[in-house]
Amino acid sequence: MKFSHLFGPVHSRRLGRSLGIDLVPVKTCSFDCVYCECGHTTRETTERQEFFPLREVLEELRTYLSSAPVLDFITFSGSGEPTLSTSIGDVICFLKESYPQYRVAVLTNGSLFWRFDVRNDLMQADLVLPTLSSVFEETFSRIQRPAPGIHVAEVIEGLIQFRREYAGEIWLEVFIIPGINTSHRELEGLRVAIEQIAPDRVQVNTLDRPGTEHWVRPASPAELERIRGVLGISGLIPVEPIGYELTAGAPMTMEWEDAVAQVRELIRRRPCTLDDITTATGLSRREILKILREIQINSGIQESQEERGIFFFCPE
Repeated sequence: MKFSHLFGPVHSRRLGRSLGIDLVPVKTCSFDCVYCECGHTTRETTERQEFFPLREVLEELRTYLSSAPVLDFITFSGSGEPTLSTSIGDVICFLKESYPQYRVAVLTNGSLFWRFDVRNDLMQADLVLPTLSSVFEETFSRIQRPAPGIHVAEVIEGLIQFRREYAGEIWLEVFIIPGINTSHRELEGLRVAIEQIAPDRVQVNTLDRPGTEHWVRPASPAELERIRGVLGISGLIPVEPIGYELTAGAPMTMEWEDAVAQVRELIRRRPCTLDDITTATGLSRREILKILREIQINSGIQESQEERGIFFFCPE
């Protein structure tokens, strides 16, 4: 069955085997981040709404979960900001009531946590993963390029308030762009904010796939280690990559059309290397190359040479 609102499951560095739920149209977001692997935001908004009928999402979840798949998380993510959807709270409640064996995670930019309704919608999630990259308005605006009306002070206060109300885990991502948010002033400001937010874990992250703007470059491992040291706060644990086995070379276990659809959907949402696709799908590199050729013939593929290899992605 082809799903419109579910994708994966994919193997995530942070969340293991994760089934994705996308509740907003492609590139509908409250930010237009310079590092976003999904490209420019085409609909920048802070207005919450039900973008898709709730019944469609629930029906897809019933169908997919009826076979009791092995999952580490069911994750609200995709190619936009999931808290813009007014359906997110209802979907989380449905999952926790009907499928309590699965942990629910929300990947979010944290921009709307100043709103009570947003915080309330996420109360039953097991894990929330917001991002904070600067406490200074000028730097915040340069990196996140927020929709009108969003200010970093409100973002931070929203995260602090969420921590007071929320009993689940918070893993805070700090996205590093060398030369932009790496000065002593920037890092000291982030250190203080992290202490106030009191997340359960902190992940210092940097560019791994092609970003929206060509000038964004990744931080080196040595630079990331220095920054971790500056931000280090007693009681916070860095988020380590989750290990998993590659299944390259394994025989194809799905129909050809389904395999093509899965790979196309994967690279439509974010750029991937051959190894990324292998890890996410379990298909061999040879099978993936055949699939990529078919997608190229039918709809086209773009490639980008980066430090980690060649990334493939489908243009919108």
